[in-house]
Amino acid sequence: MTTRTSSASRQDTRPVATSSSSWIPLLAVVIGLAAAIIILPAWMPNITASLLGADAKFYWYLSRATAFVGYGLLWLSMSMGIMITNKMARVWPGGPTAAALHQHTSLLGLGFGLVHGLLLIGDQYINFNLAQVLTPFSTASYLPQWVGLGQLAFYTWAVVVFSYYIRNQIGCKTWRSIHFASYLVFALTLLHGIFSGTDTGKIWVTGMYWFSGSMILFLTFYRILYSINKARQAAQPE
Repeated sequence: MTTRTSSASRQDTRPVATSSSSWIPLLAVVIGLAAAIIILPAWMPNITASLLGADAKFYWYLSRATAFVGYGLLWLSMSMGIMITNKMARVWPGGPTAAALHQHTSLLGLGFGLVHGLLLIGDQYINFNLAQVLTPFSTASYLPQWVGLGQLAFYTWAVVVFSYYIRNQIGCKTWRSIHFASYLVFALTLLHGIFSGTDTGKIWVTGMYWFSGSMILFLTFYRILYSINKARQAAQPE
């Protein structure tokens, strides 16, 4: 009887995880459309002028757009990851869905981060070459210290993301230690966006940075308090 019950339980959970994960691509499309609806109306006149005018700035505007999308995906990935560890994901959106979001948004955000940097090679004003885009703190023509933080964040992010695929080889303890570097990635990316981005003075951009940073802090403190409370409960005699 016990074997049948546990087997049925496993069968019940598999379809839920599969169906929850199946709408991940749809959610990614929705997020992309939402970002486009917010960003494009403000930039469309400038984009049109950059395509038709003598001083083309198309690559600059596109690089800025991919930067915001990449930052949003990093924030979403971080939020889902913390919510998994402090069990908030059980309330929403569910453990399997949060895990799938955490994994896929990390990869997608890393891709947007790479595109963001490579697009700057085509900008005629900032005039970066491939070596400067790939080498931290080498962009002497434009804020090398703050651009360099973004470059370090990208490489650290890549290590964190791909460590997931070799966790069996390096061990769970090492993998978890590497995973804590996600906080460093978020902090460096936030500083990079604030001090090297040309849109920082805009109200909606400032609000986005405040909201996302505050949310990560809240989830982190909640996680710490959850861990402390769990340790106290485990130490109490039965």
